Amino acid sequence: MSTTPEAISIHTIIPLKMKYLRKNIFAALALLLLGLPALASSHREAPLIADDPLADNVDVYAFRSPNPQNTITLIATYVPVQLPQGGPNYYSFGENIRYEIHVDNDPSKPGDEIIYRVVFTMENEDPTTFFNIRLGKQNLKMRYTLYRSDNGGNTFIPILVNRPVPPTNIGERSINSPLGLGQPYSQLVDRNTVYAATGERVYIGPADDPFFVDLGGVFDLGDLPRQNGNARDGLACKNVSAIAIQVPLQVLLKKGASRKPANILDSDYVIGVWASASRQQIRTLGQGTEEYSGPWVQVSRLGMPLTNEAVIPIGFKDYWNSLTPYQELADTQLDEFFYNPELALYMDDDLFGAAVPALSPLRIQRKSLGMFDFGNGKDGLFPLKGTAAVAGTALDDAVFGTLLLPGPGKPRSVDLWPAFHTGVPNVPPYQLATGKNGNPLAAGKPFVNNFLPNGGDMLRLNMAVPPTPRNSSNFSTLGLIDAAVRGLTQAPYNNSTKIEFIPNMDGFPNGRRLEDDVTRIELQAVSGVVLAAIGLWYDDFVPGQSNSPVTQQLINVLTYETGVGANDVAFRPRFPYLALPHAGDGECGGTLVNDFKPDNPDASLIGLDRGSVSSSGIVQLINFPNPFTASTTIRYQLEQDAEVNLSVFDQQGKLLATLVNGTQSSGIHEAIFNSDKLPTGLYYARLVSGSEMQVVKLFKQ
Repeated sequence: MSTTPEAISIHTIIPLKMKYLRKNIFAALALLLLGLPALASSHREAPLIADDPLADNVDVYAFRSPNPQNTITLIATYVPVQLPQGGPNYYSFGENIRYEIHVDNDPSKPGDEIIYRVVFTMENEDPTTFFNIRLGKQNLKMRYTLYRSDNGGNTFIPILVNRPVPPTNIGERSINSPLGLGQPYSQLVDRNTVYAATGERVYIGPADDPFFVDLGGVFDLGDLPRQNGNARDGLACKNVSAIAIQVPLQVLLKKGASRKPANILDSDYVIGVWASASRQQIRTLGQGTEEYSGPWVQVSRLGMPLTNEAVIPIGFKDYWNSLTPYQELADTQLDEFFYNPELALYMDDDLFGAAVPALSPLRIQRKSLGMFDFGNGKDGLFPLKGTAAVAGTALDDAVFGTLLLPGPGKPRSVDLWPAFHTGVPNVPPYQLATGKNGNPLAAGKPFVNNFLPNGGDMLRLNMAVPPTPRNSSNFSTLGLIDAAVRGLTQAPYNNSTKIEFIPNMDGFPNGRRLEDDVTRIELQAVSGVVLAAIGLWYDDFVPGQSNSPVTQQLINVLTYETGVGANDVAFRPRFPYLALPHAGDGECGGTLVNDFKPDNPDASLIGLDRGSVSSSGIVQLINFPNPFTASTTIRYQLEQDAEVNLSVFDQQGKLLATLVNGTQSSGIHEAIFNSDKLPTGLYYARLVSGSEMQVVKLFKQ
């Protein structure tokens, strides 16, 4: 079954016994008031790594490329929450750090088969200035060498040497103008997207943070979606440092595997992907210098999104960062944080569901099929252990040992735990309920196979699954959740139990695409949607009484939204797919201030003599596009009817055009400024209405 992996990553478990919680309601609520876990993937998620942002893993993505389709795109991002205007020492990658993307493709032995390692050096081409870029010279200039190991890290060979990293997108004058580098930023990215001698296509440099989530709502006691309706992407206008590698599929394929998959769920095509950052153990500080020595130590890692952020409690976060997935699998104390996820406490009316009303559509199964209780501390499917009902299924000890039914009181061992630690096999009960005739343990519609049981937390991807075209009407950011719904309810997929491609089978948690709404998917999974997909329906389905398992509670879960369902800017249609980084002088370069004062030199140039007429209530003046070439549209809103003057001036205060001069009604208004005969440069649009005035800068390029 496939929807399993998505779920797990969103929870943080506080290991309190349920009996204790019920008897100590006030203490438990006090824990709740300390704040729900932050659903921010891996942004400053652990105490130690929060003090070392250059080595902080942010996100990992692994997906079958939409073009060319015979490649796999691997992306690891680092250095979270970068402000575009964060100079003069802009964040980038760090020296003395090993950044690595790891690939496991052989379930017969633990450990990586392929590792990509990147190391960086920095130079200052003009140390006489405090500017980062001036007259074609660049300071804080990073260069990288990319290595590849095909033997688990025993030896590495360089495949790209001393390549430049594009600079931070500082602004128009530093990047585009002849005073800076003299070329558009998009051109810098294209010039630094290169092929390695071994066939990989590589981009390493700044990018928009592709993750999206309403951080403010999450931190405000789980107000997701916000009850006031004011949802906003907390990572909008933030940048990251990205390592993107597009790898020929055959490079990542298990040794000895057929060059053509047997079917789209071929086990030999499953890979596990995770990323890490390591430093040398000893740091020595001098007078304006630092040196590193000693053995290398892993300080950060990431596979599935949100694991260390929201599953692992704070006392274990730094420890978790130090482990490899293979070491994690052997550490059973961490398993408890997945068996009873903390977020499930707030999706249960018998516990603290009422304390988090935003999550009210999400309710876990407490009496699925009238008998199975998946509430925290309950037994889930454990009562079936050793019975004839589970014989031959993945829950049979003879098939997978005690992995999935380890004991009582571990209800999510069958859905959330395997998503992080093994992946999901194409074995009953992990198939869609289609064709099961009401028995969730029977064989059903094959759905996913990304089973790779020899490591802990990784993204697991079956490379045999074709990509869903991004421009298709069937493409969905809900990944496997969408594919499951189609397989259960939509013809022709629900008319047979044969293996066939369903749109979005290539989505999270079968790998992770940039567009996938992992926060929503994982919250739905915590609420039991994976269990429902295999036939363990929600409590309001009563066998023999309900006509359809598509009950109101299932609909509530499937239609739940967080309020932020897409990135703040569009992804690009070609590799590296990431959006360009936000610019320090652009719309994301800080709060826009249009409050020119009479004593402001620029304001005095353009004649800001305000009258005493009553104000109109001008709502923010903006223009788009900005920068522009031939023309730009100026938009504003009036809260009441008023006299309006909208004029455009050059930098010397010369009046170039009066676009509006007269009475206008309340509402939204637009005016077009044509500049065909004007040179490139900076201009000002001034809107005056009574005693109110706003000015906006117009950049012509």
